[in-house]
Amino acid sequence: MTTLACGPRTSGESPAMAWIARKLAERNIAFDPAAPEPKADTPEPSPALEAAQLRIPVDYRDARVTHPDVAAWVDAVAGAAAAPGDDPLAPQFGASGRRRIAHGPSLLLWGETGAGKTHQSYAAIRALTAAGCGVRWQAVKAADLYGQMRPRSGTDPESLLRRIARTPLLLLDDLGAAKHSEWTEEINFRLLSRRAEHHLPTLITTNLAPLRTERTDPRQPVLRDRVGDRILSRLSGMCTPVRLDGPDRRYRTAA
Repeated sequence: MTTLACGPRTSGESPAMAWIARKLAERNIAFDPAAPEPKADTPEPSPALEAAQLRIPVDYRDARVTHPDVAAWVDAVAGAAAAPGDDPLAPQFGASGRRRIAHGPSLLLWGETGAGKTHQSYAAIRALTAAGCGVRWQAVKAADLYGQMRPRSGTDPESLLRRIARTPLLLLDDLGAAKHSEWTEEINFRLLSRRAEHHLPTLITTNLAPLRTERTDPRQPVLRDRVGDRILSRLSGMCTPVRLDGPDRRYRTAA
């Protein structure tokens, strides 16, 4: 016997629905207008997720969110996604009917090398796309960003910085790995200030503890040493710090 699902109204509420129910009954087809829509046995393919996969490095294309704080961040960003046409100044955004990333919290993922910071970051991007959000995102290593920002013929560093600063979702990977200077501090400050002021979701990874504590090895630098007080202040205001620990994922994979 086949069961057909329809909207929330019952046959008693509408002559048309009653007529449909009567006709189906004549064919021995059960009709329950309050029944939920049946779910497909297999999920429908997601063109957005497939497109995102092409941009994600091969090492992270099967990444899954496993840390509860990262999962909570995905839920918060997805929950704040804007419905199509919500922005009166740009109603064309979301015309395809998919919610788009608008505003949300940021995360600072820190821990030892190989703890899974970048893995969890790409997993979060995949999870947002799979959740049905229209995700315009960019991923860049901090050292690569500084390299791209160096003036040279045929490039426009200011345009590049504006584009990265305005992207709805940014992964800034390996902050603090490059040598600190007033110039890199200025780039970090301009980038993070804009994102903090506009509440643009940002995933930031670093191998360094944010601050020095009594347990910190005096020979071990901390993020404050590498990026300066201004940047650490911005990070403190915009990010939830999440420590990832455990054995090096790369060694486990190799084994």
